[in-house]
Amino acid sequence: MPLGVVPAGTGNGMAKSLLDSAGEPCTPANAVLSIIRGHRRSLDVATISQGQTKFFSVLMLAWGLVGDIDIESEKYRWMGSARIDFYAIQRIFCLRKYNGCIKFVPAPGYEACGEVTSIECESAGEVIPSEDGTDKLLVNGQQNGYQGADIDMKNLNWRKVDGPFVSIWLHNVPWGGEDTMAAPDAKFSDGYLDLIMVKDCTRLGLLRLMTELNNGGHVKSPHVQYLKVKAFILEPGPRNDDPSKEGIIDVDGELLASGKGTYRCDQKTLLAYEKLHINVEQGLATLFCPI
Repeated sequence: MPLGVVPAGTGNGMAKSLLDSAGEPCTPANAVLSIIRGHRRSLDVATISQGQTKFFSVLMLAWGLVGDIDIESEKYRWMGSARIDFYAIQRIFCLRKYNGCIKFVPAPGYEACGEVTSIECESAGEVIPSEDGTDKLLVNGQQNGYQGADIDMKNLNWRKVDGPFVSIWLHNVPWGGEDTMAAPDAKFSDGYLDLIMVKDCTRLGLLRLMTELNNGGHVKSPHVQYLKVKAFILEPGPRNDDPSKEGIIDVDGELLASGKGTYRCDQKTLLAYEKLHINVEQGLATLFCPI
């Protein structure tokens, strides 16, 4: 079933990506017209799993600086979209780094990043027999519909990068917001996520990166590693300057997990602030598009 996207939020990254691909301004009227025309295009979908729990993502995952800005700036929602820039400046001047580790399967041409590693396979759910002779996957104690692709994660060519990190940003489409071209090389259905990684950067360097976000120029910075990945594992850790405090994991602009000492850490989140797996299924979703 095709989905129609109308820009009515703070960021509107998906609507911007769809309309910009046809050279059209990101407005509700243009989005509605593209739905009426009925043109369609495929979209990759990322499956995010932790133990027996799974969620699906179509836009992005952020941990570190970008995730902190996106979620913690909610306290300034009365400022409208200006809250993002306002809080970004605060976070850059009071910069945090996070310990942790990432593992990923690089796309062809990106194998030089990181060091070779391996992973242990973890069960994503309990397989239960059914009356019709087929096996079904039990997730969270419930038999659900689609459970994501069955991928042999263990036998892929994994690589590893250790922290501390300033920011980890995974993107499925080019635009993260109407003024933020997060991943200029991202495609809607290439079967990969674009990884934007910052490990070490001065505050002045980060301010310079911010000025390039509107045109994607930040990925050319020597402080940024930009590559495409097929699968990804995030092992988030505590803050480098204060091990008693942890971080935030942001998926599609929503709080997925929050660690100790974070904004809204007293609220229950969908996942724990622990290791999670991400893999991409090419062209799983369908969107209405301008052309």
